[in-house]
Amino acid sequence: MAKLIYAAIASLDGYVEDETGKFDWAAPDEEVHAFVNDLERPIGTYLYGRRMHETMVFWETAGDGDDEPPVFHEYAEIWRAADKVVYSRTLQSVAGARTRIEREFDPDAVRQLKQDATADISVGGAELAGQAIGAGLVDECHLLLCPVVVGGGKRALPDGVRAQLELLDERRFQSGVVHLHYRVAAVGG
Repeated sequence: MAKLIYAAIASLDGYVEDETGKFDWAAPDEEVHAFVNDLERPIGTYLYGRRMHETMVFWETAGDGDDEPPVFHEYAEIWRAADKVVYSRTLQSVAGARTRIEREFDPDAVRQLKQDATADISVGGAELAGQAIGAGLVDECHLLLCPVVVGGGKRALPDGVRAQLELLDERRFQSGVVHLHYRVAAVGG
């Protein structure tokens, strides 16, 4: 059975976007980007909400020029090779290959996807990840904490969901970014 993994780059105070919706402070340097590429390589399917899809579809055509570092090109290839499921009630179509729309987040359908998948699955976007964590579907979390406090915005982890986590690994990068890898031990309680 495939694992469902939530990975996010967040501020030290736990936000993936600041109060104005910006996340430029989270842009990874080459060391962190290479690490993220290694995390993403085993992913066969990405589950996105509409807004996360609209952000990530950039990778559909990114990396074609020679002015970007090799880690940038590598991530574009990793992203393009995976299937994408976009959860949206409003989108009529989606840009990008290997992408389909689902109108509702259905925990049972995601359980079946995990059962049938031959590669791991990633859930992207804090709101969708919150639903998946709350439904007991997320197996692991990778949090990359940036050395910045933004004071508010969109939280990386959901309000109203309680989960017990087991620390599996940690890593510190030269930039001050810290990676924390957790297994979700139990939801609720």
